[in-house]
Amino acid sequence: MLDKVIENNRVCIIGEIVSEFTFSHEVFGEGFYIANVSVNRLSDMVDVIPLMISERLIDVTKDYRGMKIEVAGQFRSYNRHEGTKNKLVLSIFVRELRFLEDDEMPEEQSKSNQIFLDGYVCKPPIYRKTPLGREIADILVAVNRPYGKSDYIPCIAWGRNARFAGGLEVGAHLQVSGRVQSREYTKKIGEEEVERRVAYEVSVSKIDLVEDEE
Repeated sequence: MLDKVIENNRVCIIGEIVSEFTFSHEVFGEGFYIANVSVNRLSDMVDVIPLMISERLIDVTKDYRGMKIEVAGQFRSYNRHEGTKNKLVLSIFVRELRFLEDDEMPEEQSKSNQIFLDGYVCKPPIYRKTPLGREIADILVAVNRPYGKSDYIPCIAWGRNARFAGGLEVGAHLQVSGRVQSREYTKKIGEEEVERRVAYEVSVSKIDLVEDEE
């Protein structure tokens, strides 16, 4: 059962470390640290994605910036309390990693950022069209984790996938494939103050409805 739960959230990325490690939290004496990795897209853009890494996997006191790395793990979320509000914080929880030489980097960029999720729609999807007529749907997918926990992963679908997702009901069982992406946006704080923030989400390339057995 434990293996099955872990299999419902799989992510693998290959990129370049672009930050030092910063302390996140400690669990039963084990420290966890955050580092950012830059992953190239098929276009000229890059995604800068946070990794959550245990101090038992890597020497977190060293500076690895500029080094190429391959990691496998899970895309996880937790709620961070900010005043009276909760903020959904997302990162890749690293289970395995290895450093790469330049000649080991994949030629196909699509292979450097892959994710698979098996979960459930946990709020009504939001379907909309851009001013240019492009179809988009936002889906929040709850993915079960061992010991009764869940991760809540924002997903964004396009075109026919968006139209399909827009008609899904809360509780629908989905399997989603795609890539992890970062996206900058601005948030209005006060009357005149604007803050630049970064959101992380899954850009969906394939979405399937799973028929659960009674």
